[in-house]
Amino acid sequence: MRGHGLSGGHCWQGATAAKGRHYSWQGRDTANGGALAVAFAEFWGDIAKEFYWKRQHTGPFLKYNFDVTKGKIFIEWMKGATTNICYNLLDRNVNEKKLGDKIAFYWEGNEPGDSAKITYSELLHKVCQFANVLRSQGVKKGDRISIYMPMILELVVAMLACARIGALHSIVFAGFSADSLCERILDCGCSLLVTADAFYRGDKLIIWIPLGSPLKKCIVVKHLGREETAVDGTCSKSPPLKRLCQDVQTPWNPAMDMWWHELMSSASTECEPEWCDAEDELFILYTSGSTGKPKGVLHTVGGYMLYAATSFKYVFDYQPEDVYWCTADIGWITGHSYLTYGPLANGATSVLFEGVPTYPDVGRMWSVVDKYKVTKFYTAPTAIRLLMKHGEEPVKKHSRKSLKVLGSVGEPINPEAWLWYYRVVGEERCPVVDTFWQTETVSSRLGVAGTFPFFGVVPAILNESGEELEGEAEGYLVFKQPWPGIMRTLYGNHQQFETTYFKKFPGYYVTGDGCKRDKDGYYWITGRIDDMLNVSGHLLSTAEVESALLEHAAVSEAAVVSHPHPLKGECLYCFVTLRDGHEFTKNLTDELKKQVREKIGPIATPDYIQYAPSLPKTRSGKITRRILRKIAKNDQDVGDISTLANPGIIKHLFNNRCDTKQ
Repeated sequence: MRGHGLSGGHCWQGATAAKGRHYSWQGRDTANGGALAVAFAEFWGDIAKEFYWKRQHTGPFLKYNFDVTKGKIFIEWMKGATTNICYNLLDRNVNEKKLGDKIAFYWEGNEPGDSAKITYSELLHKVCQFANVLRSQGVKKGDRISIYMPMILELVVAMLACARIGALHSIVFAGFSADSLCERILDCGCSLLVTADAFYRGDKLIIWIPLGSPLKKCIVVKHLGREETAVDGTCSKSPPLKRLCQDVQTPWNPAMDMWWHELMSSASTECEPEWCDAEDELFILYTSGSTGKPKGVLHTVGGYMLYAATSFKYVFDYQPEDVYWCTADIGWITGHSYLTYGPLANGATSVLFEGVPTYPDVGRMWSVVDKYKVTKFYTAPTAIRLLMKHGEEPVKKHSRKSLKVLGSVGEPINPEAWLWYYRVVGEERCPVVDTFWQTETVSSRLGVAGTFPFFGVVPAILNESGEELEGEAEGYLVFKQPWPGIMRTLYGNHQQFETTYFKKFPGYYVTGDGCKRDKDGYYWITGRIDDMLNVSGHLLSTAEVESALLEHAAVSEAAVVSHPHPLKGECLYCFVTLRDGHEFTKNLTDELKKQVREKIGPIATPDYIQYAPSLPKTRSGKITRRILRKIAKNDQDVGDISTLANPGIIKHLFNNRCDTKQ
């Protein structure tokens, strides 16, 4: 999607819908009180007026330092202003905007037929109840609460209840191990855990209650046991009974464990919100680090609220009658911003989906789209490629007539997947919004498939020496100025925050991504900088090579990493997964090498191509190239693999490596 223009990274002009005012900024602004900072303050100040503030800010609207040579890195937006994000998302929608009867979420369970819905009024009441429960357990402003749950309505209730009383939520993706959960609990010092007894993911039963957790209190949702028997005492064979699992034995410690439903039964539906400074901490969300140790990314109340709400509204062209579905898990930043906070801030109706795209069949997603008449659909390229493997028929069996906008997030989308998404799913009538952002940045900054930056984002492309490149260029993607939703620090490790994001190029936020700008000023994300290869002095993007491989009819997924080469310095080591009905042969290998050579050039010809039944991925669907690099080099020290959805594939890939000694 080409839109929200910042032409060539030099000048942006935009308008707020309500005011019709125009703002422009250009060039570099080195002083917090400069013209650019004033423009930022005017622009975001107008947007801030759309929210409730108990008290206005007392200092500068924006104050920051991006230059490590000039002192400590910091970012402050509207410091001194007080608000409550839960109040803005729920109370105002119910009481001021009269949206109490509007559906906030349609919940679709793992099993077809297992569903529920909740209105804004009902959600407000449940959030207030659980906020009171937390307060009754001694939770206060600034405390950290860990949430480890499947994609159920109680997950949304728990996170908003934390926000209501000023406690920080730290949501841990449901698929992580107990060890991974404990690591995160210890890192941020959580005082209480909210979890569930068990859940199904497809046809796989997952029992959760962590043993040996470093906690004193744990609140448990009875997810698999909530169904009741029929009036006549018999058990119906209706699909929801799949969730009723009598065999689940919940480990229970009466000294610390409490049932959610028992605590909620006596809790009041009224709860006064905690008024928080705009720069008070809102949540900690862990993202993978280069060493394998997760980093606790910290976001704050005011800036996050403005940016999540605004980006959702404009990126997806949100309209009041829309039904929106983001397939991401709330355990990731996409789910935080584009399934919870962003939609609710706009009074939107969303789909919350517990299941997986292929259960009970590969048409499940399109069945859900038809069931709820979804208008805006947002998913990951990995899911798109997975469904591509099964052809067009499962898609075309469903209407999908309600769809208006398709979105892509999580990784660069290859052209073949984009075209299939656009032509088959969207029937060439739905624009594809391809967004680029990070856990650190909250929401959209660029579109991966060639676009301009989002409101208030001022990018630059640098070479290795830190010099800004003009016109057509390729190099390091950096940002010159902060935007409201940028992370404030890494929890408990500000030094690592400064080293990771600001040390390499003082004065800039360093994304760690490569980028190219074309002659028209459009930006194209080329992938992580550590996914760039220098082959005989030529800088190659692994994403470009992967796209060339994926153009072959036999290839469903591809990943390319670097391998040392005695003459070239580096060479290309490729992993490919095949579509059903294809075999990995020498002829196929030769065809793939020829295709890459023809698409990119001889310098990009792969030296090694290894067949992979599947690729190691995180549970959010991202390919773990760090591990693939280890496999290519036959380095058995793969580090932490607790975040992988399929750790068993690693041994298989090691055992079937290409012979690199030739």
